[in-house]
Amino acid sequence: MLVSINPENPQARLIDRVVDCLKQGGVIAYPTDTTYGIGCDIFNKKGVKKIYQIKQRDPRKPFSFICADLSDVANYAQVSNFAFKIMKRNFPGPYTFVLEATRVVPDLLTTKQRTVGIRIPDNAIVMGIVRQLGHPLVTTSANMSDEDPFHDPTMIDEAMGKMLDMVVDGGILLGDPSTVISLVDDKIEVLRQGSGDTSWIHNL
Repeated sequence: MLVSINPENPQARLIDRVVDCLKQGGVIAYPTDTTYGIGCDIFNKKGVKKIYQIKQRDPRKPFSFICADLSDVANYAQVSNFAFKIMKRNFPGPYTFVLEATRVVPDLLTTKQRTVGIRIPDNAIVMGIVRQLGHPLVTTSANMSDEDPFHDPTMIDEAMGKMLDMVVDGGILLGDPSTVISLVDDKIEVLRQGSGDTSWIHNL
């Protein structure tokens, strides 16, 4: 099911429709500030397991999720003063910051190292969804494992629509995936260079 939402001024009734789908365990595709993602409510085991099946994903690979704001991040990740300053400087934006998970995070979403990836994208649609849902949203790229991500929501609907409960159309996105940076133990390590600039790291 393809649902078109205004990327500049998301319609509240359509955001509510998406959130109702998520609350029922639905898995959706949605826009971020980089590429399209696939996700569900992090506390819905049915949805998380369905994403593993759709993506044919290695269970040892941790998921990332989208939080509503920086104050929300502390509920799900161990945030030091150092990590807080880094995230405050770069969120919202095209970054995923890896931190140690708190006990609140379901085991299905973490590795043996108990780390998680945190995102706060600069995209009005997905942020509206997360705030209305009241929980973080699982985020993984809208593609099959090891394939290029889709940029056009109509193509996602054609290729993956039968496996998804909803595809949120926020326009065509041509960005690269987010830049992934580990902040575990207050050490900065770029795990994947993507859309987010990393030149600021050298000035710390």
